Amino acid sequence: MSTTRLKIAVQKSGRLLDDSLKLLKECGISIDNGKDQLKARARNFPVDILYLRNSDIPQYVQDGVADIGIIGQNTVVEKQKAIKEILPLGFSTCRLSIALPKDTEFSGPQDLNGKKIATSYPNSLRQYLDRHQISAEIHEISGSVEIAPNIGLADAICDLVSSGSTLFKNGLEEKDIILKSEAAIVAGEQLSTELQAILDKLLFRIKSVLAARSNKYLLMNAPNASVETIIKVLPGMKSPTVMPLAAEGWSSIHTVIAEDRFWDIIDQLKDAGAQGILVVPIEKMIL
Repeated sequence: MSTTRLKIAVQKSGRLLDDSLKLLKECGISIDNGKDQLKARARNFPVDILYLRNSDIPQYVQDGVADIGIIGQNTVVEKQKAIKEILPLGFSTCRLSIALPKDTEFSGPQDLNGKKIATSYPNSLRQYLDRHQISAEIHEISGSVEIAPNIGLADAICDLVSSGSTLFKNGLEEKDIILKSEAAIVAGEQLSTELQAILDKLLFRIKSVLAARSNKYLLMNAPNASVETIIKVLPGMKSPTVMPLAAEGWSSIHTVIAEDRFWDIIDQLKDAGAQGILVVPIEKMIL
């Protein structure tokens, strides 16, 4: 029996770690987590989890210490290592943005010419400035970047933004988005045949979970005369299931629909004669 195990690097702590472990759990993978462990083993799937500093993960994946990693796309861009994105995961969404003090006029990137910009993401910021042919001074700092304009260190900042509340509290306003980011699985340039086989099985499970998260099971009752009209409204997978009800002249219609489409069509379904509409979560969805 093969002893090969896929090594997955994840963030040591924080929201990205919590969401990563939740995803693996939904994939049916049980991880033996001990307090302050730097490595954990799954009991029922050939993977080991390495708990690392987020900024170190790209290097570890490039060097083959970890086979794959779960990190933000912004970290992939910033670290510029020889790794490739395998699959976006849809959580830990944020954006890397330019922010300036409130009421500062900003009509475009050219307004940053000659400015001092504080950031923890110098490579991403430099790419942005070069792309727009802007000459600005980059101050690389770690920690509380948003305080830089208030203490006279910089005229602007380049930092990750989620809700924007931290910017607001520090008298700053988001002016331009450099890149949008979400969590993603990354891998090195090449995996062995055995490791790739394990990764393929893991990706199959993950894609099933992600598909279930973004879709809902929709069922409703309708008069038989309305069934064809309702089917034309539904944007679900292939052909919906139509089953007769005990009440003569009525049918039950079942389908799968993208969650973000439901509210767009609910009024159309009701107008077409649909009644007793139910929206049910899906645990797994095999495509």
